[in-house]
Amino acid sequence: MRFSLRHLQIFAATARHETISAAAEELGMSQSAASAALIELERRYDRPLFDRAGKRLKINETGRSLLPAARDLLDRAEEIDALLAGRLGPASFRLGATQTIGSHVAPLLMETYVQRHPGRPLTLEINNTAAIAGKIADFSLDLALVEGEYAHPDLLMTQWLGDELVLICNPSHPLASRSPCPVDALLAERWVVREKGSGTRQTLDRAMHPYWSEWQIGMELQQIEAIIEMVAVSSLVGCVSHLAARQSLEQGRIVQLQVPEIDLRRPFFILSHREKYITPGIRAFLEICKTTPSLDPRA
Repeated sequence: MRFSLRHLQIFAATARHETISAAAEELGMSQSAASAALIELERRYDRPLFDRAGKRLKINETGRSLLPAARDLLDRAEEIDALLAGRLGPASFRLGATQTIGSHVAPLLMETYVQRHPGRPLTLEINNTAAIAGKIADFSLDLALVEGEYAHPDLLMTQWLGDELVLICNPSHPLASRSPCPVDALLAERWVVREKGSGTRQTLDRAMHPYWSEWQIGMELQQIEAIIEMVAVSSLVGCVSHLAARQSLEQGRIVQLQVPEIDLRRPFFILSHREKYITPGIRAFLEICKTTPSLDPRA
């Protein structure tokens, strides 16, 4: 065997960060030592694993083929190391989440996990569905909780919780006193919405498809809080998860519009890689997810 676990650690970290310096920092070693080890691995098999462009290292086809097996072996080695060192039970892992879940659902799940397994902290990365799915696909993240559907041959999507988006406006808006609110009146307004690639936008686009030609999108924002704030201080109509809007609704800063013709219910999903080794930590976290009650207020 012409490779070591250290070789694979450096390879996987470099694939994740796309620079030797960041990989070396993560692994607590010098940049020169990490670079030498990676070059040694490639020379031993006479197969380059990255395309080099300046300081950036972009994983090539050979590297992409190696990455699932390397990550799997490293995860199993970590489990063996914990067992031999007497660190029994689940270990930490890298969790991804989309904005609504990351801000309003994941913290409670993570706290439950840490309470059950002290000394096993989790890392959480928050982004939109497309970005998080990309991180699961390249093994930068181990597991993800997302709001939107994403088609990828290497990924598994498991339907999880129920959620519902709400239409919101300023309390002084002319539509605020109309209940139910007519669709025609809603279509006459300009909207502030999430960016394409987000689960919220995916659900909203699907719900508004029958009204596409009349729908007026005035602004796209990446942050849920920015949408709520924009609605609170302007005449724009918005759409966000009821989880994100709940506090501002209770404070009276925004008002929910009741539009029965527009169905904004949606599922959340658990996203994983088909070839990802399910460690005890991931398995324990999935058990916690299974016991989480539905978030859909109409469920």
